[in-house]
Order: sequence, then C-alpha cells, then structure tokens
Amino acid sequence: MKSFGFLSFGHYVPGSDLDAKQMLTDAVDIAQGADELGVNGAYFRVHHFAPQSGSPMPLLATIAAKTRNIEVGTGVIDLR
Repeated sequence: MKSFGFLSFGHYVPGSDLDAKQMLTDAVDIAQGADELGVNGAYFRVHHFAPQSGSPMPLLATIAAKTRNIEVGTGVIDLR
C-alpha cells in the first residue's frame, strides 16, 4: 500500500460531557498511534460552530510536532 490516511469527523455532540481539552488530546493521541502503525495521513474537518475545533491550525501544528512521518491537513473547511 502506497499511502493510507484518515479523516477525523470528531465527537461533536452538543450537551455531551466531552470538552475541548479532551477532544484535542484524543486527536493528538489518535494521530500518534496512527503514525506508529504506519498511517501517513491525518486530516481534520473544521467545525466552525464547535468551539473546540473552529481553528484547526494549532491542532495540526501540535500533531506535526509530535509525529515523525504523518502528513497533516484539513479534510473539509466549511464556508457557511
């Protein structure tokens, strides 16, 4: 297999007990695990109305700093 990546849709459930810190921590952990498995692409969808991921660049920068081989990017940017 030449390349394999994933697109995260996240867990954005209004009223749930999941907070921004947990969402971001989970995203970094998933990307690190994927990097260790040989996955070479991690793409995150932008949710403008979800405060924990209205701006993906800090998350992508953190993942890039904590992984070795994985490519990061945005999968979808909504322009509502």
